[in-house]
Amino acid sequence: MMQPQPNPLEAHGSMAVPEAGPAAQTRAEPALPPGPLAPRIVQTWHFMRRPFAFLDGCARRYGDCFTVRLLGMPPGVILSDPEAIRDLLTADDEAVVAGESNASLLEPILGRHSLLVLDGARHLRQRRLMLPPFHGERMHVYGRIMCEITEQVMSQWPVGRPFPIQHEMQRITLEVILRAVFGVDDDAQRKRLRGAILRFLAFADGPGAAVIAIRAAQVDLGRLTPWGRFVYHRREIHRQILAAIAHRRAAGTAGRDDVLSMLIDARDEDGAPMSDDELLDQLFTLLMAGHETTATALGWVFWCILARPEVQEGIRAELRRIAGESALDPRRVSELTYLDAVIKETARLHPVADGASRLLKKPMRLGRLYLPAGTGASPSTYLTHRRPDLWPEPERFRPERFIGTRPSPHAFFPFGGGLRRCLGAAFATYEMKVVVAEVLMYAQLQLVRGYRPHVVRRAVTLAASEGVPVVLTQRGS
Repeated sequence: MMQPQPNPLEAHGSMAVPEAGPAAQTRAEPALPPGPLAPRIVQTWHFMRRPFAFLDGCARRYGDCFTVRLLGMPPGVILSDPEAIRDLLTADDEAVVAGESNASLLEPILGRHSLLVLDGARHLRQRRLMLPPFHGERMHVYGRIMCEITEQVMSQWPVGRPFPIQHEMQRITLEVILRAVFGVDDDAQRKRLRGAILRFLAFADGPGAAVIAIRAAQVDLGRLTPWGRFVYHRREIHRQILAAIAHRRAAGTAGRDDVLSMLIDARDEDGAPMSDDELLDQLFTLLMAGHETTATALGWVFWCILARPEVQEGIRAELRRIAGESALDPRRVSELTYLDAVIKETARLHPVADGASRLLKKPMRLGRLYLPAGTGASPSTYLTHRRPDLWPEPERFRPERFIGTRPSPHAFFPFGGGLRRCLGAAFATYEMKVVVAEVLMYAQLQLVRGYRPHVVRRAVTLAASEGVPVVLTQRGS
């Protein structure tokens, strides 16, 4: 797909890719594909500071599969070949594990019970317990909450003065988490939890947050280190989440449809509920993986919409056709096919995270590769979503490519794939549609003149720089 070009991270020489084919399968020893030979600390620095430039440089030189070496991680093979990605995502969970692969990085952040660090029977149990609240008719209940929150936040936007819309999206998605997921009704309790989360988000906006995902940097020296500051803020959020769990257990769950109440009521095949420690880690994971990622994705969506008047008008026309002059009925969100395509095309061009690593427990053939046990393998969302053989004119923003067609799950996977696909994908997509529809129906926005985003790494996401500054020119469409 891509012709090798010089890469500043690479010295000459690397291991050859084994030949493919039935005969080769019986002769070849498993081996890693070539990749940059720069020291781990140099590769990690480039990957953390300029992730897409790093991936682009490697792909130009080495093609659609290459090996990187990052601090605290096993050798990792980055994949953008759909055949290799298919083989990885459909492999059985005895040959390939995701939780163990994630654990060295994410367990210190999310906790040992987090769905993202579990494998096998433990992962399946937790996933079965957590899946029901994120699907079905209850989505429309959440939709009404999302509409209310969006209207409340929009009412506070200044007219004629620039503000970063991603920060406003964080306000919306945070309130959705507090009300629809945590079910915190008490104003004082919600204020305490909101305050703890906002203090953490202020840290996430700082330069130190980019390194908390490096295992070697997870050293707690109090507030002298980024990891120490992260632990301090996480401890306060944990305290507030445990208080919300205790309050809900004491008050009861009858007649409630928030996610926490349903998780408290959930039982596994043996009739056992989640423990408080399990609930804590899963709720913190939902907060980290759901609130921040959705807000970041919405920031990119507004950049793509506001930079293209024809796209904005296409969404408004669809809203007029479906809602007329009335408020949007959350039950009709599924009819917003053009808006859905715009959100998908934004996710194709601007992923908020890149890939989810798996660990090979035994030698495996992935596409034309034959990789040794102990290798990390990660499908690259960014590189795969920009392959010209899969996506004609890959750099162009063309929502139409998603209308009337369903892309291969091995060519388009903004929420991951296989058994590890994000269980909140439907919730997040629904929320994005509701929020964008509400904003475009009741506000006129413009990008700040001359603004062009570049990618910045936050604690867990790849966001648009400056939070996408916009100006509200008038209220109402």
